[in-house]
Amino acid sequence: MSTSLRQKKRKKCDGNNDEVANVVNREFDKRAKFEVVVSDLTYIKISGKWHYLCVLLDLCGRKIIGSAVGKQHNAKLVETAIYSVQTDMNRINLFHTYRGSEFKNHVIEQILTAFGIERILSPKGSPIDNAVAESMYNIIKTEFVFNSEYADLAEFHLQC
Repeated sequence: MSTSLRQKKRKKCDGNNDEVANVVNREFDKRAKFEVVVSDLTYIKISGKWHYLCVLLDLCGRKIIGSAVGKQHNAKLVETAIYSVQTDMNRINLFHTYRGSEFKNHVIEQILTAFGIERILSPKGSPIDNAVAESMYNIIKTEFVFNSEYADLAEFHLQC
């Protein structure tokens, strides 16, 4: 087999194995404003290259309150999305994500602690527990990404 046909060997990542309760427990409706903010990451193709999108959604009204797009699927992207929130972060009670390592790092922990935000997680291997974020990505991709061409990140930001 030639080297050009070999797949890149992926590094195994343990993610977040903390014992953290799933307070949301698939109860997405009838939440107070900023009671629960959910987040996730997805990929989008811009100018023929993969980029990543992180959104923060308030379960009350399913409103996007923060977002970031970048070339890397990492903690810096999550941090940028958090800093884009245009409300008093002290109003947020719970931050719900899947167990990806980009959501667990020193900077994110400091932000959550500083604003008194409790971290909650989906159970391992249960993406349906973050269904609201997954559904939002489906809408974003259907409305803004599929059948669209963006020259660069700046153009994507202008259109979305």
